[in-house]
Amino acid sequence: MDLFEYQARDLFEAHNVPVLPAQIARTADEAQKAAEAIIGSSGGKVVVKAQVKVGGRGKAGGVKLADSAVDARAKADAILGMDIKGHRVGIVMIAAAAPIVEEYYLAILLDRSNRTFLVMASVAGGMDIEEVARTSPEKLAKVPVSATVGIDFAAAKKIITSAAFPKDIEDQVADVLVKLWQVFQSEDATLVEVNPLVKTSDGKIIALDGKVTLDENADFRHPDHEALVDHAAANALEAAAKEKGLNYVKLDGQVGIIGNGAGLVMSTLDVVAYAGEKYRGMKPANFLDIGGGASAEVMANGLAIILGDKDVKSVFVNVFGGITSCDAVANGIVQALAILGDKASKPIVVRLDGNNVSEGRRILKEANHPLIEQLDTMDGAADRAAELAAK
Repeated sequence: MDLFEYQARDLFEAHNVPVLPAQIARTADEAQKAAEAIIGSSGGKVVVKAQVKVGGRGKAGGVKLADSAVDARAKADAILGMDIKGHRVGIVMIAAAAPIVEEYYLAILLDRSNRTFLVMASVAGGMDIEEVARTSPEKLAKVPVSATVGIDFAAAKKIITSAAFPKDIEDQVADVLVKLWQVFQSEDATLVEVNPLVKTSDGKIIALDGKVTLDENADFRHPDHEALVDHAAANALEAAAKEKGLNYVKLDGQVGIIGNGAGLVMSTLDVVAYAGEKYRGMKPANFLDIGGGASAEVMANGLAIILGDKDVKSVFVNVFGGITSCDAVANGIVQALAILGDKASKPIVVRLDGNNVSEGRRILKEANHPLIEQLDTMDGAADRAAELAAK
């Protein structure tokens, strides 16, 4: 789960990472009141920042400096409602402005390819870190971190030194890195990034912007993370699937997909996309992995979610029987259709293979349900599902 900047800032503050005073606003009036409070306590100017989960806000006009509370109101009024790369701005953050002298970059992330954690640190902050890595790789230090050892002050100091940070701020930056590690570890994050980390005119180091991604697999350890979910932007079908314990992702196609096992489902998406090229560009409508247990209830829940998608024109059930045999899957499909009744109204193409496949195919054939078509091969079934969707 990606957080808004203001949510990342609040997590930073809770773990004593140095940040500036800030408040959020959903209206221009709220923005003016927030600016009045911030200017009154700190003096100076404020920055009005669009809260969207996408980069490039500044270039799109979503970050503006305001000289007064009245000016902050006008800037917020201009930003609220903006569309930034397909994201509508519904919230702005009003933050104290900082007298910036230097900008740096600091991040901790999960390095999946090397199965470890990774710190990235650079004295070239405030710009796209991918661009820094491409054009000035010597300015980007990448240091692996052991999950069992972590980052204490001594380790942080070595990392900061290897990134060639100025001597006069090494200790401050190392201290920030230790606190960011605390955020990363205690909140079960997969990414904690500060860009820019700034040095102000009085020599202080401040996290001026933050990006945090939390591992949803660890939600059971963090009931408080529920308050961070952006329910307004959540897809209704994905939310319903999550409540049913289904691994579902909404896509923009017309062929609903149900499979057992993430690898099989991913392959099914590819095969359907390829087959759909012959039929007016029909594409997969979703990713749905029902896992190893294709019970009637699980199958009914999966079909109900997919059939509830108005974009879906046909459904492709692609199951390889393993621990759960094909006859159990077939019985699950038949019972699921009985449970759904009139809610099931779109053609369903089924391809079964694997453990007890003959019995599974016999059960579906004898059920003789008008919505079900069986095909023996994955390619053939994908082709038929795409054809039915196009019709």
